[in-house]
Amino acid sequence: MIRPTLTADGTAVRLPVTLAASPLLDELALAYAEDPDLFGRLLTAHAANVVSLDHVVVSDDAADWERAVRAAEADGSRDSLLDRLEAAERLDDLLDADDAIALATSLTKQAAAIRHRTPAQENRP
Repeated sequence: MIRPTLTADGTAVRLPVTLAASPLLDELALAYAEDPDLFGRLLTAHAANVVSLDHVVVSDDAADWERAVRAAEADGSRDSLLDRLEAAERLDDLLDADDAIALATSLTKQAAAIRHRTPAQENRP
């Protein structure tokens, strides 16, 4: 489960997702070392899909259907990579009701601590 913590300066709550991402990146590096042709093609295809998606997301004249198609292509190429990595199965935290309530309570307590420590003007965007 995600364990939120306060930043060192106490001005924000950190959700440490790097703990989940690290094994995935390690496994991807090992997979690439074992089969650079396959993973090189998969990474290149995914990069192209991400660039295409980024382009239509910021384009003023792109149609909604085009954004949806590019997002689906990026999702598909990402899934092709993740399907080959065992660590990907552990990326998403599935919380039962008690764990979800505990996470929400922890976030609320930490956010309240920040709010009470800083002047009201600093908490507003």
